[in-house]
Amino acid sequence: MDLKLEVFEGPLDLLLHLIKENKMDIFDIEIESITRQYLDYIHKMKEQNLDIASSYLVMASELTLIKARMLLPRPKVDEEESEEEDPREELVARLLEYQAYKEITKTLKENESKRQEIHTKLPENINNYIEENTVITGEGSIDLLVDAFRKFLVRKSEEKPLSTKVTMKEITVSSRKLEIKSILKKEKKVSFFKLFPVSTKEYIVATFLAILDMARNKELLIKQEELFSDIIVEGVS
Repeated sequence: MDLKLEVFEGPLDLLLHLIKENKMDIFDIEIESITRQYLDYIHKMKEQNLDIASSYLVMASELTLIKARMLLPRPKVDEEESEEEDPREELVARLLEYQAYKEITKTLKENESKRQEIHTKLPENINNYIEENTVITGEGSIDLLVDAFRKFLVRKSEEKPLSTKVTMKEITVSSRKLEIKSILKKEKKVSFFKLFPVSTKEYIVATFLAILDMARNKELLIKQEELFSDIIVEGVS
């Protein structure tokens, strides 16, 4: 692969680029191919006398270790015993988490750019202007979603660590959008937090990105009856 020396934000950003360019399944990374292409990129940086951040070198050693573990013969496991851990599991979890925060950062930057054109005024008491059953749409819904997602992750981290087990079934944003549409068609409206019944990291990331995309495309509404109350997701007829 003839890889151009594009600018990346870090080793995870580079890995996501390689996975996308090779049209790989993020849950089934071809580690030998990805490692070779990653090291080629490092070598080209050295040839052009570019400074290489230590994080890139650390990731190179991690990929090499994973590759070695993948090549080692695996002992036979009885059917009754638990499934053997995939050496790529931790890397996949880190990539999914980075992908989610990268999408959130993109949205926040877009909002920041738009808000540069907004004029502000001195604070005042707005209680007289608050109406019941306030509907929050547009940019406000994205901000509300991001804040709700952050609180959700904090709550989950306090309960127990999120499962990072790599499963054979792929959880995609498209499949979660279809499932959310089906839920909203039956129940009309549902609590934002009830849309995360499964606590695996890949399921949470796919669900949040699906809700985010649907909100931006006006396929659902984000409601909050009053300040600090539960966040409600409602389908659009």
